[in-house]
Amino acid sequence: MTASNATVSSSRTTGDGGTPDRITWSLLGCGLVAGPFYVAVSVILGSTRGGFDFTRHYWSLLANGDLGWVQMANYVLTGLMVVAFAVGLRRAIHPGLGDLWAPALVGVFGAGQVVAGIFTSDSYGDFPFLPAVDGTDGTSGPGLLHFAALCIGSAAIPAACFALARRFAADGAPGLARFSAATAVVVLIGLLPFIATFPGNAVNNVRFTIAVVFVLGWIATVAAHLCRSLADAR
Repeated sequence: MTASNATVSSSRTTGDGGTPDRITWSLLGCGLVAGPFYVAVSVILGSTRGGFDFTRHYWSLLANGDLGWVQMANYVLTGLMVVAFAVGLRRAIHPGLGDLWAPALVGVFGAGQVVAGIFTSDSYGDFPFLPAVDGTDGTSGPGLLHFAALCIGSAAIPAACFALARRFAADGAPGLARFSAATAVVVLIGLLPFIATFPGNAVNNVRFTIAVVFVLGWIATVAAHLCRSLADAR
């Protein structure tokens, strides 16, 4: 039995003899669903809304204009699923390396997605085609909160990735450890230029979007790994 499976096994029973495996499994399953859900909704919206260009626009802009509420809901639901996954992650890897900080930091990312859905991004560039309100232009309060939520949530992920990379390496899963470390690097490469050039650099906007999708893919991979460990520990 690997160290990872032993860790999962140690959290299988509760103090009253109950077995929380099913609950943990369901929570981890949210991590499997979050990424495909977010990507599918965003791609469908971006493909059907006139003027949206995946090579120039970041997906937050889909929360403005017609059907903007769909993307807002997409952010909120995805964020809630990531938070649920973070709870499952804590249950699955406790005790051991990264059992506190990694789930907490993943939860911060999920919470950032929820806040980003509640406060929409300002319209920048040529999408969506919205008339100026009272002759004003620039960044609004909700737009700043949206931007801050995305940046703070994304900034938490590299630390979570490195924490879990150490854990997976110690548990005999070197491939997943390397993938975790690589995800941290991808996020930093996507996040830092995005902050530095926001809102005007199309290349960095797209790079940031790719980083977020990469993170959700990493979450799904970790969730699948831990679900297999739960199954093996039965």
